[in-house]
Amino acid sequence: MDKRNFAFDKVNFILLAIGMLIVVIGFILMSGSGSTESSYNPEIFSPMRIKVAPAVCFLGFVSIIYAIIRKPKDTQD
Repeated sequence: MDKRNFAFDKVNFILLAIGMLIVVIGFILMSGSGSTESSYNPEIFSPMRIKVAPAVCFLGFVSIIYAIIRKPKDTQD
């Protein structure tokens, strides 16, 4: 089978995996213990959870979109 028939090449898959890893890291940064009815946890409004983690997730999603849109270079073998 000719390699030019594939939509993705090795670099696309690597970029896709890196983007997914960035998104997972963003969701991990957002996670943590929450408040319950008996105790209030002010840590749920920390800048890490409401500013940094969503920005990291957004960058991950943008890199995933780039990995999908990126056109592999044609090689004449």
